[in-house]
Amino acid sequence: MVRRVPLGAVFAAVLLLAAPAAGDPGSDKARIDGTIGELRARIDRAGHQAGVLTTQISEVTGKVRTLQEGVDAEQARLAALESRLAASRARLAQLEARIQEQNRRLAVLEREYAAALTSLEARVREIYTTETPDALSFAFGASSFSDLLDTVDLIDRIGRQDERIAATVKRTAQDLARTRAATERDRADVATETSAVAQRTEEQRAARDRLVASRDALMAAQREKRATLAAIQGDRAEFVAQVEVLQAQSAALAAKIVAAQAAAAQAASSSPGEQAPPPSTGSFVWPVSGTVTSGFGPRDGRTHEGIDIAVPSGTPVGAAASGTVIQAGWLGGYGILVVIDHGNGVSTAYAHNSGVAVTVGQRVTQGQVIAYAGSTGNSSGPHVHFEVRVGGSAVDPLGYL
Repeated sequence: MVRRVPLGAVFAAVLLLAAPAAGDPGSDKARIDGTIGELRARIDRAGHQAGVLTTQISEVTGKVRTLQEGVDAEQARLAALESRLAASRARLAQLEARIQEQNRRLAVLEREYAAALTSLEARVREIYTTETPDALSFAFGASSFSDLLDTVDLIDRIGRQDERIAATVKRTAQDLARTRAATERDRADVATETSAVAQRTEEQRAARDRLVASRDALMAAQREKRATLAAIQGDRAEFVAQVEVLQAQSAALAAKIVAAQAAAAQAASSSPGEQAPPPSTGSFVWPVSGTVTSGFGPRDGRTHEGIDIAVPSGTPVGAAASGTVIQAGWLGGYGILVVIDHGNGVSTAYAHNSGVAVTVGQRVTQGQVIAYAGSTGNSSGPHVHFEVRVGGSAVDPLGYL
């Protein structure tokens, strides 16, 4: 993530850089322009990172949406299975309760049947084991033959009733036993179905949970990317605000450069013997002989305000034209910088040197050694960064060489 630079800190840095060169507008402007270049580079990087993050967030959002649809579908299937499982378990519980009730009733019937058989056996033993004297006593005890027949018939009917009761209880118990057996078969079938549905439910729940885990991981990544994007956008907005303020300061310093150059021109006009002819297009010489590795114009999202000429470190750097040195020393990203005012609003700058051979205010001639090439400041290797400025604004040096 792009590290935020407080706006006040940037201004403080600009003031600190400008302090050693008080009264030298060219040096101040170069410092501020260097800061503006760095901020613009940060703005471009932040914009690129924001674009990449926006694309990534869009892709992740699409994946989250797809996963959420999958989660919803899996959840719907899981809900259907859970409902079916609950119904199956409720049916199984009902069958269990029914079997318990049937077992209870069967136990009662079995006890009743045993009691009926006991009563019937006792009745039969009483009838067939009664001794003859007792039977004769019973017969002679009757008041009439009709009473005797009634008594015998009553005993017979009681015996048949006992038999019917026992038979009825037995049939009822047998019917209940068959019903219980059928209920147990139903229970076994429902238990098998319940187990199968339970297994399918667990598998469905696991599938749902896997999708949920994937969705949650993507959502966490999405939240992190959004937080990073918000921070980058905040940084970019702050950098833009810094650039706007620094550009205003750069414009003010450019005006100071123009004023200084005008003053120098006026001073030169008052001393005709020391006045040098104003430079013209094609009148400059190359400060060093080397390969141009980077031209003037857009580079890395900002304007490259000069050309880069690759040479070994320590190579003598010559003045492109005669003039007066207005900067000779360290200047932020430019490293060790030399700036020469050539009059007529034209100046040249030579950056990233390893050392200087002139001082501020010194008059130099075309080709005179003013510095030695190096790789100071924001530089990736030994070279000379050469600029031409007209009225304080950078122009393509190739038009003057």
